[in-house]
Amino acid sequence: MSKADNMLAILWLLKSRKRISAKQLSEELGVHIRTIYRNIDALCISGVPVISEMGRDGGYSIPDHIKLEPLFFDADEQKALLHAAAFAREAGYPSEEPLNRAITKIKRYTNSEQLKRLERHENSIGAIHPPAASGLISMLHEIEAGIDRQTSLEIDYTTGYDGVKQTRTLDPYGLVHWKSKWYAVGYCHLRGEIRSFRVDRMGEIRPTDVVFARPGTFSPREFLLDSLLREQGSESNPHLVSVHIQGIPQALDDLCGHWLLGHALVERTAEEAVFRLDESTLYTQVAYYLLSFGGKIRIVGPEELKSGLADIAESLFKYYQS
Repeated sequence: MSKADNMLAILWLLKSRKRISAKQLSEELGVHIRTIYRNIDALCISGVPVISEMGRDGGYSIPDHIKLEPLFFDADEQKALLHAAAFAREAGYPSEEPLNRAITKIKRYTNSEQLKRLERHENSIGAIHPPAASGLISMLHEIEAGIDRQTSLEIDYTTGYDGVKQTRTLDPYGLVHWKSKWYAVGYCHLRGEIRSFRVDRMGEIRPTDVVFARPGTFSPREFLLDSLLREQGSESNPHLVSVHIQGIPQALDDLCGHWLLGHALVERTAEEAVFRLDESTLYTQVAYYLLSFGGKIRIVGPEELKSGLADIAESLFKYYQS
């Protein structure tokens, strides 16, 4: 650890223990005892009132009345950090190693009672995501490096399911995790506009020396969400269709909780819901999603949607019989 890290670690230990010796500090932090002496001196010079007591039961301590709250997390903040770390790990967070080091520091500088409470909190919440694809973490690191340096990246990108591969030059503005997938958002030199790219569809990533300037107020999250909802968000869109659905409350709750349908909800009662959806979206991805509810829902209107669902069901039936 650096000198600053050692000093902060000693400060945490002095705050969490009534008294601790230089030898105990040395063993706890894995550094030479002379390093402890130098860091204690540096803390005293910086204004921290470290008390040194000689003798068999002596050691270092900080007076109880000294307030060091800006350097410490309270119990609720510690719990929140542990829970956030659990979600980050399951999402395939690319900086898991430094995250784990930070959590280890939080645990290290606590007393036994606090540690037991932290361990209970750590095991009290979980998240389940599909496993990250092999090599995804290294690609996320490459993209993060480009974001940090503000330098362009050359990426080999596969679009959709048709397997068309292209080389794109991307100015990476940020990363977004959505529906268990990572997206890189930035300026695409080929298209001449800001685009989003699924990281799991990227092949080789090559850093360049070309420097770019990210727009100061740009939000990758808002861009991705807006691009997904652009057609749905315009009430003046002439292709919006009203969809009236009846069903059991639990099924309607799931419908209204869908990322797209939730934004398109117009009216809701216990057993009915009305949505306004873009026509092209309705008869493609939404139609297939509605079929997954089987007899739990019933389409009241429009009639074209009912006919479309029947055609899709018949087509699937013939496909799996062949």
